[in-house]
Amino acid sequence: MIHLRIASELQVKPGQVESAIRLLDEGATVPFIARYRKEVTGALDDSQLRQLQERLSYLRELEERRATVLRSIEEQGQLTDVLRTQVLNADSKVRLEDLYLPYRPKRRTKAQMAREAGIEPLLEKLLAGNGQPSALARGFINREAGYGDPESVLAGAAAILTERMSEQADLVSRLREQIWRDAVLQVRVLNGKTDEGAKFRDYFDHREPLKRVPSHRALAILRGVQEKVLSAKLDLDAQLAHYDTRACQQVRFNPRGPSGEWVRTTLAKGLRGKLLPQLEKELLGRMREAAEAEAIRVFSRNLKELLLSAPAGMRPTLGLDPGLRTGVKAAVVDSTGKLVAHTTIYPHAPRNDWDRAIASLAKLCRAYGVELISIGNGTGSRETDALVSDLFKRHPEIKAQKVMVNEAGASVYSASALAAREFPELDVTLRGAVSIARRLQDPLAELVKIEPKAIGVGQYQHDLNQTKLAESLDAVVEDCVNQVGVDLNTASEALLTRISGLTPTLARNIVAYRDEHGAFASRNELKKVPRLGPKAFEQAAGFLRIRGGKQPLDASSVHPEAYGLVKQIAASQQRTLPSLIGDSAFLRGLNPGDYVDAQFGEFTVRDILKELEKPGRDPRPEFRTARLQEGVESPKDLKPGMQLEGTVTNVANFGAFVDIGVHQDGLVHISQLADRFVKDPHEVVKPGDIVQVRVLEVDLERKRISLSMKR
Repeated sequence: MIHLRIASELQVKPGQVESAIRLLDEGATVPFIARYRKEVTGALDDSQLRQLQERLSYLRELEERRATVLRSIEEQGQLTDVLRTQVLNADSKVRLEDLYLPYRPKRRTKAQMAREAGIEPLLEKLLAGNGQPSALARGFINREAGYGDPESVLAGAAAILTERMSEQADLVSRLREQIWRDAVLQVRVLNGKTDEGAKFRDYFDHREPLKRVPSHRALAILRGVQEKVLSAKLDLDAQLAHYDTRACQQVRFNPRGPSGEWVRTTLAKGLRGKLLPQLEKELLGRMREAAEAEAIRVFSRNLKELLLSAPAGMRPTLGLDPGLRTGVKAAVVDSTGKLVAHTTIYPHAPRNDWDRAIASLAKLCRAYGVELISIGNGTGSRETDALVSDLFKRHPEIKAQKVMVNEAGASVYSASALAAREFPELDVTLRGAVSIARRLQDPLAELVKIEPKAIGVGQYQHDLNQTKLAESLDAVVEDCVNQVGVDLNTASEALLTRISGLTPTLARNIVAYRDEHGAFASRNELKKVPRLGPKAFEQAAGFLRIRGGKQPLDASSVHPEAYGLVKQIAASQQRTLPSLIGDSAFLRGLNPGDYVDAQFGEFTVRDILKELEKPGRDPRPEFRTARLQEGVESPKDLKPGMQLEGTVTNVANFGAFVDIGVHQDGLVHISQLADRFVKDPHEVVKPGDIVQVRVLEVDLERKRISLSMKR
């Protein structure tokens, strides 16, 4: 049964899986189950639940396909008891398709034509070794069907034997796994593509065991193949004799008979001409799938770290979207993220209107009490950073903190339908400045407005399976948003859409209700929102915060369904609810077991007591920023040996990319991440980390900067 298999794979109890499946089927979300139904699932966490959800989908699809295969074979009158057992025991889609291959409806093949011409009995004689092939073939000549001589008749028999061999499920399965273990991937540059494909020169003559090709290298090679610069094939020469033996062992024939050599030769030709090319294509596909799965995992991990990076806080912020010829777009947002002013300045060439630009910025900072200045890290960023430094020198009364912010995806947001709804009157370029300001205040709240794959923390994301990538990244966004929680009275429609149980329509209705009736006074008021029923309320309420409301628990992650339990705890200790909240020493002295009942188990009680210590706590780290070195503004300014501070922007399996303020990230290769062996770069760094690096090498031609974090 499906739940037993998943339990074995996740190494948890079958009852935990069964309960989780029931909740998922009832429409509960992973964040809700992980946070508020720990008793039901035995405290499965969000990572386990995501794996469970993925495997459940796969295994249910497998069962549907299994039923289709059984029905198809039965309708053909070919379903034996042995075959039925094999199909029922198939534990993967690949194995199931191997078994179905001989019975799958197919186009008319050479083997089918030979069977229709009556040649199959000849093959049985050849396998039994009942005579010389040419002599036997003369008895099966059929000129009307196109088999007018012994050679063409034997070719028909060979086609039947090759097809029969290629459809032997056990042989195909064994060969597939053996080739995966043995094969060497051989990559070469195509003739005449040396100059055009210079970026792939590391793979112009490359050999590596297939099963050991890491994700990033596999994707690079496959991109080179797609761009018609590289060829990639499996070198199987060393094992061909062994594969021939495998095929001969699988097909029953008389090796000592007069036709034994013909059978061996035919099997070898069929193996090389049909089965091995078919398996090579499959295994290169497996390499791609494994590489994509790993790349999606890395992308998801990086996205999670980025979304959960430290917020600078909801303070008045000036966002600067740098540009040279087109000017620097400036936007001020207040402490709620609302746009209050915007302009465009032209401090850089060709206008060089430096003094007027500083005057404009000073006026904005004074007028709106700006505390943070967020500078996008694109073209013109270091020049704009210098402008702000000069602003501080000329106007020491401005005490704002300047921060360089990764602007990846800002232009995508600016041109989106969401941005158009949010700022219908604002120019696209100025919308980018607003986004840059807000993502410093609260990265999570702003980044959820951008399609995750446009944020730029993956590797080869455009080469990946876009459906699987989107599913994985959307799950990460959902988990992050619900882990942090959102302010019901300030959250955008985009942010609310990511809350457990809320659809885009419900998120839109919440914002419309808020605009019409003012701020929500309590979580219960959510029930007045059109189309927000009991199920949506149950799923969403715990993740929505109301600060300063009548009910203090509305500002916490305690679910409304547990408010009665909290009152019971307070009453049992003769304390008021406000006096209980935040009294860590007292709360830690309580025994959770004293408050367990039929509805709330110990997991829930512990979570509630912990939440009461610091209601609505933000799980994200404290805000920090890198100090970029003055005078280092482009790769040309870099020299080997330079010590710099930078921000990790992306982590791949082969190392980490670091923004050191030169418009181009440098790479700290995995071998340079630490003074010890590092198996996984994520052990050492994550996106958003502030790190000290040393310049190793600068390759201006290939636009590569090599950095080290070793002492």
